[in-house]
Formats: sequence, structure tokens, C-alpha cells
Amino acid sequence: MDLSNLRPADGSKQSDNFRRGRGHGSGNGKTAGKGHKGQKARSGATRPGFEGGQMPLYRRIPKRGFTCRNSKEIIGINLSALEVFEDGATVTVETLIESGIVKNPKDGVKILGNGELTKKLTVQVNAFSAKASEKIEALGGKAEVI
Repeated sequence: MDLSNLRPADGSKQSDNFRRGRGHGSGNGKTAGKGHKGQKARSGATRPGFEGGQMPLYRRIPKRGFTCRNSKEIIGINLSALEVFEDGATVTVETLIESGIVKNPKDGVKILGNGELTKKLTVQVNAFSAKASEKIEALGGKAEVI
């Protein structure tokens, strides 16, 4: 086996660039691969989702509610989760991901005021609740919105 003998495996390559409907000699004449009669043999094929005149699925299913295009999915974290950091540390979204507190920050991270904090931290995230920022600043830390 050398480079001059290399070739694709039998049946692995199929070309789609042959001309259809050019007579029997071409190997793809007469019905041109469309079979005999029927809707799919004719020109003007139906659109995707057409069910032959039956009410299509996307119209049979009830539509309910409304989805706001501008809504954001904010991940909420309680203050008690920040206890894993050392005193005087800077907490950012990246450090929260590294420590495993947040897996996917989606549209942002918000610190909530539930639980107790005993360390002075500089917290830099997208949003804070009023109680959370009070508790952080009461210990001498900083609550910075990025």
C-alpha cells in the first residue's frame, strides 16, 4: 500500500452532479428518479409541514401565553454561599465559576441577602439585593455592580 493506491472505500462516495431525465442511456431517464405518478413526481412540491390538506400540527396545538424577547435569566446566589472565599478576597463571576458555586452565569449573577456573611469581601457581580449590599458593606466589604 502506498499513496498511488489510495482510494475511497467502495460505495462511500456518491456524486449528485449527474443530469436527470436525459434518456435511457444516461441511466437516469424516463421518470428521472421520481418514480411513477403521485404528488412527489410532479413539479411544485409542497412546503415543509404540509399534511395533505389535514389541519397541520402547528395549527392544531393551542398557543398560550407570551414570551418576552427582552427578558434576562439572572442567576441568584445567597450570601451564605460566599463563605467559601477567604477574608479580603475579590469575588467575581469568574471566581464563582471556578469555585463551583455557579455553573452557567447565563445573563448575569445577582447576590441575594439570605444567610449570614462573616468575612470582608469585595464582590463584583451584575446585581445585588438591597439587604445583600447592606450586609456586605456592614462588614467593611464592597458591593460593586459590573
